[in-house]
Amino acid sequence: MTVEASVTIPGETTSRVALTDAAVELLEKLWLIHGPLMFHQSGGCCDGSSPMCYPAGEFITAEADLLLGVLDISEGARAQSGEGEPRLIDFWMSREQFEYWRHTHLTVDVVQGRGSGFSVEAPEGKRFLIRSRLMT
Repeated sequence: MTVEASVTIPGETTSRVALTDAAVELLEKLWLIHGPLMFHQSGGCCDGSSPMCYPAGEFITAEADLLLGVLDISEGARAQSGEGEPRLIDFWMSREQFEYWRHTHLTVDVVQGRGSGFSVEAPEGKRFLIRSRLMT
């Protein structure tokens, strides 16, 4: 089971990003700690090529970034807490990196281990990672 992102790129009809159940579970926990969240798919350097999760707005996006989709984790959170507020998570990538990855669908998953200290899941002893496949 996965949560698919809404389509945000003009002219497209297929989601480019999804979350596994494990990712949704961790994001629900992180939302309670940090409030609204966002992802930015890093392009390498010191953090490899990892999906970096930040409190919403903490990573400043600009014209050089592309919104690949908006993920809604509200359903599980409502069942647990009875809250009616939507829990929407933007997923961003640099336009330059998108040129290399434009033919792939990205699924955010979680594994044990420590990722980058910049991403909010680091203290949990888990890290987000991307599983990719060619777009169909």
